[in-house]
Amino acid sequence: MAAKKKAAKGAAGAIAAGQALRDNPYVQRLVEDDDLRDELRAAFDSARKAYGRIDNKGPAKALEDKKVQRDLKQAAESLKSAADALRKPKKRKGGFGRLILIALVGAGLALALSEDLRKKALDALFGAEEEYEYTATTTPAPAAAPDGAETANAS
Repeated sequence: MAAKKKAAKGAAGAIAAGQALRDNPYVQRLVEDDDLRDELRAAFDSARKAYGRIDNKGPAKALEDKKVQRDLKQAAESLKSAADALRKPKKRKGGFGRLILIALVGAGLALALSEDLRKKALDALFGAEEEYEYTATTTPAPAAAPDGAETANAS
């Protein structure tokens, strides 16, 4: 019976720990940010290489090794970059540009769908259309006689 209570407490603790991890903003960034994970992976790989070189030579000789120094420096730079990425919130991309794009698409649709708006826009850009009436300077030709009717000049 005591084992069941102990297991239940352990399960409750695991659930609480899982909930705490889910709510942690740093863990969320680690899950969502590919660049952050890449930086941490690079730091781990560099540190592992440096440790492998140190383990073979001993700490005193390893610090003189240029490759160990390079690996440790790369690991430190990657960890610094990852820490900076964790401290700074990830920037949203395209906030203002997206707003302008939506406005332009909306204006284009309004012009395409509304004839009155299209006329107003064209009048504003190019000026109002002028009404033009054509008046002929020549006299019209005489009308032809209807079918079967004879003209008066025929003798």
